[in-house]
Parts: sequence; C-alpha cells; structure tokens
Amino acid sequence: MSHNTNIRVRMTMSRSVRIYEFGGPEVLRIEEVPVVVPVSGEVRLRIHAIGLNRTELTLRSGRAYAKPVLPSCIGFEAAGVVDALGPGVTGFAIGDRVALVPAYSAAQYPLYGEMSVAPARSLVRIPAHSSFVEAAATWSAFGTAWSGLVALGELREGQVVLISAASSSVGLAAIQIARRLGARPIAVTRRAAKVPALRELGVASVIVSDSEDVAAEVARLTGGRGADLVFDPVGGPGLAKLAKATASGGLVALYGALAPETIAIAPFDLIGRDITLRGVSLTTRMLDDLQLAAMKAFVEEGIAEGALRPVIARTFAFDQISEAHRYIEAGEQVGKVVVTV
Repeated sequence: MSHNTNIRVRMTMSRSVRIYEFGGPEVLRIEEVPVVVPVSGEVRLRIHAIGLNRTELTLRSGRAYAKPVLPSCIGFEAAGVVDALGPGVTGFAIGDRVALVPAYSAAQYPLYGEMSVAPARSLVRIPAHSSFVEAAATWSAFGTAWSGLVALGELREGQVVLISAASSSVGLAAIQIARRLGARPIAVTRRAAKVPALRELGVASVIVSDSEDVAAEVARLTGGRGADLVFDPVGGPGLAKLAKATASGGLVALYGALAPETIAIAPFDLIGRDITLRGVSLTTRMLDDLQLAAMKAFVEEGIAEGALRPVIARTFAFDQISEAHRYIEAGEQVGKVVVTV
C-alpha cells in the first residue's frame, strides 16, 4: 500500500527551476514541485523546449525593473503539448502542439520546467513542419521585432532600419522582418568575429561598433541621410551615437537596457532633427488583444511564406540550464539558445 502511495506522489510532481537568491547562473536550482491544476483561462503544458532570453538573465541577476518576491519561478518562452485545460478555455485540445507568446512577466509562470500552466490567450499552434525547438525560439524574438519595427516604427518599403545587437535572436528577427517589408537593414555588432555569420544570413551592410564610427558609416551607406528607424536593446552611452545616425524625423526605438548607465543624449541631437526616442515592450503590447492578434497573424504569415525563421545558435539539455545562461552571458552566440526538456 505504501509503495503505491509513493508512486502517486511522484506522478503529481515535476521538475522546475526556482531561484532563492539573485546572482549568477549558479542560483538556478532544479527541484521537484507539485503539478499545478490550470484555473480559468489557463492551460497546462508538458514542456518540450524552452527559449532563453536576456529577460530571464536580468531577472535572475536581480537587475530586473520589477524584482520578483523570492523564492521565485522563472520562464518567459516555451513550446510543448497541451496537457490539461482550465475552465472556459476553448479553441485548444489536449495533445495540441503549441508555443507561447510572452504576455506576462518572466517570473509569473514556471516555464523553466517539465510542466507549467500558462494563459490560453498566449498560445499559438506549432505548424506541422516546425519543431518544438524552432517554436520555442520564435515568439519573443519576432514579437519584439514586430513591436518595434511594425507596430511602433511603421517601417515601410525603401526605408532604412539600423539594428544594433544584430546577432541576437531579436536582431536577426528584425533583419528578416525588415527584408519582408522591403526595407533595408543595416546591422550593428560589437565584434568583427560575428560579421561572417551575419553575411551568411544575407545581411549586406554590417558595422562593427568596436572599431568603426557608427554614425559615419550609416551616413556613408545612406548618402548622408541616416536611418529612418533605429532599433536598439542596449541604451547607455551608445544610444547617443545611434541618435547621431538617425535621419531627420526618424525614430529611435529602445527595447532593452543591457547597458546599466543612464542614457545621456545632447538635446539638440534630438531637437535639431526632430528625432523621437521611444521605449517598446513586447509584454505590454501583448496585453492588448488586437495587438496580440495582429502580431500572431504577421509572424504566422511570414513563417508560412518562408520569409521568417528563427536562427538557433545552440541547444542545451534541461539539466544544463546554468551552463546555458553562462553561454548567453559570454556573448559569443549568433541567434537563439534553446533548452530541451
């Protein structure tokens, strides 16, 4: 009898990552947690792949804008199979292959795990020709790029978009979206070693910010006009240089804060050319049902056409979650890092 009871206990548990303190990758702890029953509007997923983002690294290190209460779960993006439906959920069935569009914080759902609940409104069906790894690498990157280039930037055919951190998953997604719209992407990367990989991915114009003057190079590449849209996840002192590379009447869209320093831009660099500086947040935009639906439709159409496809840098096993975080922090990858479960 006791043996059977132990089996029942094990069957209601799954492995999940939790953090009990802020710090380096070593604070990520895999432990057994109870399997949660989905409530109204939620589904439960059996997770097959987890997409890693710098959002989680920022949360884990304690640098997040809104720090979670510890101990905390963690996770922003995943793909798997629907395991259970909460009350009121329609349009999906147990066994469906789905991915998640992040419309929540990175500490709201335990997506770093074998099983997790998630909001049904965030689900997207995985095409038959796509793998769980590809699906887990899609929606944060392309959703963020869509938010900056399409929803906010209204990028059009013939315009120039300057994309910094171009070798990141979001940067590569932005390059693909720009090309789909008929715009011209100019990629910025800090390291010359990444230029060949960007060239292989079809980027014609690449600027190495560690050794080249970004504003001067953009001026040269655009006949002195500058970029209509600048898409940047770094901020800090480098944003002033990007503002100088922006065309009159252009937009600088900031979607991250990898540089911890306060942004400082000379006022007349904005006023003199009527430049707009705006922040853009995927999670905030995806709280709006119309924006969520528009983004899903745009990306799904692009995937179906073959114009949009995530670039996978490397995969890690679930037990290697700390090593995966260290790999991202080293900054050597081109594309998305995915953990398989």
